[in-house]
Amino acid sequence: MKFDPEKMPRHVAIIMDGNGRWAKQQGKLRVFGHQNAVKAVRRAVNFAAKQGIEVLTLYAFSSENWRRPESEVSALMTLFMKVLNSEVKKLHQNNIRLKVLGDISKFSPSLQEKIQASEALTAENRGLTLNIAANYGGYWDITQAAQKLAMSVQAGELVVNEITPERLQNALVTGSQPQVDLLIRTSGEQRISNFLLWQIAYAELFFTPVLWPDFDEETFSEAIAAFQGRERRFGGC
Repeated sequence: MKFDPEKMPRHVAIIMDGNGRWAKQQGKLRVFGHQNAVKAVRRAVNFAAKQGIEVLTLYAFSSENWRRPESEVSALMTLFMKVLNSEVKKLHQNNIRLKVLGDISKFSPSLQEKIQASEALTAENRGLTLNIAANYGGYWDITQAAQKLAMSVQAGELVVNEITPERLQNALVTGSQPQVDLLIRTSGEQRISNFLLWQIAYAELFFTPVLWPDFDEETFSEAIAAFQGRERRFGGC
């Protein structure tokens, strides 16, 4: 499928949903779905890099996911560490910059260290920026941005009437990255789930029944084609 390079989304965000249902269809435990989800992540990253997309943000673990069974959360943390160990060097070799968005202080010290080392290794890369949202929530993101600005006011570095949408946006964990152009959610669910609430203000939404472990280049292409076929008005006529 050929795309119009002038209409390519700069920032694509994906809510990777359906791992548990996929595993159940295979007669396996939920963790089996999470493990196979890594293959879909590789496909999505490779496709985004090949198409010249600037930023790809993947919703890996929400701040609400701590409510899941302890065994599943533990398996997810182990998988996160395993994937960082196996994939980061490949990302670096492909000029991909990795950023982890979220409150990583809740993770184990060893996982925090691995995240920081992975970000440092790829920090100067200028290809695709790959954001992994982990222990992330949109409410948390806006709150921490507001707290940053409040601290600047308290320190005398900023006055209240200088607080603008642009300043608040730059205080979000996505910083100066472009706003989301296209939000994709897999598994047929049609909700936002506290993901990038500020950043998706004018995003186009694409929902697919495909479960995340089955997400491939064809499904990603369908989303891009749908995006390019829409007229973006940004609140105008």
